[in-house]
Amino acid sequence: MKIRVATYNIHKGVSSIRAEPRVLALKQAIGMFDADVVFLQEVQGKHDLKAAKYGAEHLGTKHWPAAAQHEYFAGESRHLHAAYGMNAIYDHGHHGNALLSAFPIASQANRDVSDHAYEQRGILHCVLDTPRGPVHCYVVHLGLFESGRRRQTQALINAVKETAPHGEPVVIAGDFNDWRNTLSAELYNALGVVEAFDEIEGSNTALGEIMRKLRRKGSIIPARTFPAALPFFRLDRIYVRSFTVDTAQVMHGSLWAKLSDHAPIVASLTLA
Repeated sequence: MKIRVATYNIHKGVSSIRAEPRVLALKQAIGMFDADVVFLQEVQGKHDLKAAKYGAEHLGTKHWPAAAQHEYFAGESRHLHAAYGMNAIYDHGHHGNALLSAFPIASQANRDVSDHAYEQRGILHCVLDTPRGPVHCYVVHLGLFESGRRRQTQALINAVKETAPHGEPVVIAGDFNDWRNTLSAELYNALGVVEAFDEIEGSNTALGEIMRKLRRKGSIIPARTFPAALPFFRLDRIYVRSFTVDTAQVMHGSLWAKLSDHAPIVASLTLA
């Protein structure tokens, strides 16, 4: 069974400069992924101030939909199923992680992994009901401080071990903020996952297999995704277990630079 997945930090649906709404353009862009499952971070579940300023009277590119962003993205698309994990709550609204899926979502749970009061983070776990059985999806957005990210990574490892037993298929994707790339080897060793770009580099060659094994010992190199206008930092990842990675790419260029500060990643997978 083949599954196409994407991960995207959408910057709460507003542009990086002047914070103008980009929700309509984001919906169209997500459709361009042609993905079965989309992992989203910084999804605005509610924002009363934006809704009041860019509500029903704005029908153009600056329109702010009445529905939560994950519901708006799922509407009239191939992603008939959507889940949302609310992490940050404030007077005028809230935001968090979300998952859009062409497969039914059998269950969902949001685990609070906030490391301090000023940075609310969560791990959204969804079990997809696919023709080949359950697939566990974890939407991740880790913190800005390395010590906190290490604790959150351990929480992620514990969550996967507790909820996806017996080697069941797993996709972990999102914004890891791991710009020094200190977490990949830990995830590989603890969970047996592989990172999408590490898996495809040099594939189908004996030398490529040797290089992958060496990288997994501590020098795995994910793709550059931030900032979207000129990607330099390696912040966004797709890790998989029980899948082979057929293709993986970063969507970059002028279109994506206008939509968010992160560039999205899209990967095609085959269930092993």
